[in-house]
Amino acid sequence: MRASWVQSRRGQSNVSQMHFARQGVVTEEMVYVARRENLPETLVMEEVARGRMVIPANINHENLEPMAIGIASKCKVNANIGASPNASDAEEEVKKLNLAVKYGADTVMDLSTGGVNLDDVRTAIIKASPVPIGTVPVYQALESVHGSIERLSEDDFLHIIEKHCQQGVDYQTIHAGLLIEHLVKVKGRITGIVSRGGGILAQWMLYHHRQNPLYTRFDDICEIFKRYDCTFSLGDSLRPGCQHDASDAAQLAELHTLGELTRRAWEKDIQVMVEGPGHVPMDQIEFNVKKQMEECNEAPFYVLGPLVTDIAPGYDHITSAIGAAMAGWHGTAMLCYVTPKEHLGLPNADDVREGLIAYKIAAHAADIARHRPGARDRDDELSRARYAFDWNKQFALSLDPERAKQYHDETLPADIYKQAEFCSMCGPKHCPMQTKITDEDLEGLEKVLEVKGGAELSGVKMDKAE
Repeated sequence: MRASWVQSRRGQSNVSQMHFARQGVVTEEMVYVARRENLPETLVMEEVARGRMVIPANINHENLEPMAIGIASKCKVNANIGASPNASDAEEEVKKLNLAVKYGADTVMDLSTGGVNLDDVRTAIIKASPVPIGTVPVYQALESVHGSIERLSEDDFLHIIEKHCQQGVDYQTIHAGLLIEHLVKVKGRITGIVSRGGGILAQWMLYHHRQNPLYTRFDDICEIFKRYDCTFSLGDSLRPGCQHDASDAAQLAELHTLGELTRRAWEKDIQVMVEGPGHVPMDQIEFNVKKQMEECNEAPFYVLGPLVTDIAPGYDHITSAIGAAMAGWHGTAMLCYVTPKEHLGLPNADDVREGLIAYKIAAHAADIARHRPGARDRDDELSRARYAFDWNKQFALSLDPERAKQYHDETLPADIYKQAEFCSMCGPKHCPMQTKITDEDLEGLEKVLEVKGGAELSGVKMDKAE
């Protein structure tokens, strides 16, 4: 679809959506997004120009169906996939991608770290993906020197960043906000640095006794990004890894630097979103969202979870979906899903499904809470189907129709029960919705109450006429 859209842009010095928006140009991607979001095209252009909305859309990802991330659009969900040195291959990752798209992922991040040809895996994922693909280039940068921090150079980082752009990656997590002076602020944490990318950069700075190369070469990265329209996802290397470490001096110091980098990227018309914390008590979530908006001039916020308790390994898709719903309610633009395998292992296909559904629920709940136009329409339609005992329509309107049908059919599998006015919870005689009290019934009761008075009706017998 995008092949003709991007053809005329190739070779231009800056092909970013922000660059066009600031020139007053409504691109085809903006038109497409406006239709998907039911927003005016000019509003989409203005939000992109301002930096409050991003449309991750690398010119080399031609099969992309453009989408938007920002406070003016619906709350989005990202799914992480990726091969590790211990598990998976390109075929398995494409299967995960397809499953993620099936269950509603708005973007997908390839977090492959090794064990396979990383370029082949990434190429296969991008070729198969209609949604934006994100990556973390420092993983492959370290892999390219066989895990040797000593041999890893500044140019190695930039080489891999451009390679990802050339392949069609739509946004990259760039850990440029972690400065060498921030490392001392980690002292006193329980879990230290939990970001893999942040850990790599911290080791590099400690070994070479030099400032973060992604910070010192940030302008060079901007020059790369603007040639491909790759969006920054500014990484939070010092995100808290437990409740104890949330909202501490290290996290907030990096956030301040991320605000500086956001404005530097905007000066070059480069799109930016900012990554946020992973473990935060419920009473600190609103503070974290508002603080990011303040520091980063309302650039879209993209958070992992956050998990609101640390005691439920195996159920962290639930502990984090609680925090994700709250974060979305307070203005977070995109939620990065957490699967049941978080902290325990590499997610499989079932884990991807469980994590995504939990986060689609959280994002939708946030849209309802923010009173987005039309956000509750599907809820109301499903509720009407439920009241009418239209089981097949209930299944169709569900976030996971297969699971809804599976659970219903475990006890009442025959087709005849798809017309039944009960389920196995209440049985055929005790479902309260069978009563079918109509609005006309209630209007008649209202008239009686007006005549008799509510208090006077206690113990009073009325005939049908009354």
